[in-house]
Amino acid sequence: MTTYTGLCPIESGRRVIEQEALGLAALNSIIDENFAVAVRIITATAGRVIVTGIGKSGHIGRKIAATLAATGSPAFFVHPAEAAHGDLGMVMPADSLVVLSNSGATLELRAIIAHARQAGIPIISIASKADSPIAQQSTVALTLPRVAEACPVKIAPTTSTTMMLALGDALAIAAMEVRGISRADLMRLHPGGNIGWKLLPVDSLLRDDEALPLVRPHTGMRDVVLEMTSTGKGAAGVVDDDGHLIGIITDGDLRRSFDQMLIATAGDVMTRNPITVPSGTAIEDALTLLAEAAITVVFVMSGHNPRQPIGLLHIHNMAAGL
Repeated sequence: MTTYTGLCPIESGRRVIEQEALGLAALNSIIDENFAVAVRIITATAGRVIVTGIGKSGHIGRKIAATLAATGSPAFFVHPAEAAHGDLGMVMPADSLVVLSNSGATLELRAIIAHARQAGIPIISIASKADSPIAQQSTVALTLPRVAEACPVKIAPTTSTTMMLALGDALAIAAMEVRGISRADLMRLHPGGNIGWKLLPVDSLLRDDEALPLVRPHTGMRDVVLEMTSTGKGAAGVVDDDGHLIGIITDGDLRRSFDQMLIATAGDVMTRNPITVPSGTAIEDALTLLAEAAITVVFVMSGHNPRQPIGLLHIHNMAAGL
């Protein structure tokens, strides 16, 4: 039977956040040369960074391994119990090992640590006791500050796991910066979802069966409007005799020249030298260009002839996958 104490959940939630924030502040104050040594071990690893831990430390270890791999340091998680039953074969001499244990005395970690030491694999430990068995067997020991758990009965790992996670993030990002991993490098590691969509070239959004709304400079405005509405993008390009783009007409141009509509031609109304993007431009870069120029449509130009339009994209086309 559940017993309700009557404590305010809002106050309880805030107390937990405040306690874990204290842990992070204390953690920040102890980042020292040992941390730098750990980063050097990670960046010097020719193989993989193996992360291990059990219980809540194991869950945090999986996230740290994923963050390392996603930021340019190849890594994966090995469960210590499975390691003792054959998965030690995953740990090779060119690897490094990151061991997580709040107590620093977790018995299940003995096999993988012994294997690493025998193979000469550098070991980075993250524990709360500098004199713990695991810390003493490590190449470098990162010691968590002694801050109370946010759990009111001081049993469930809360503050300690928050500090472990933050320290893992710090190692991964510091290693990323030392390696010189660029934004483009990271995007290549994230081909799926929102990040992957933004990395796609604008060409992937063009349709072969979609005619471009193009007119000539002498085209009357009635025909220009019909061409603009034919694709639903609210714009038409103006091309010369060679098919080169020399201008663009948008809804804004129509409004500005409304009183001339009966006598004007496309050449009279168009905006000259329109902003364009070359074939192969990443969707994210095209979206940035549109935002900076405060426009909603852009012509995509041929990679062989930068003056020849091959497609027209609206901002809604590019935002569809975001």
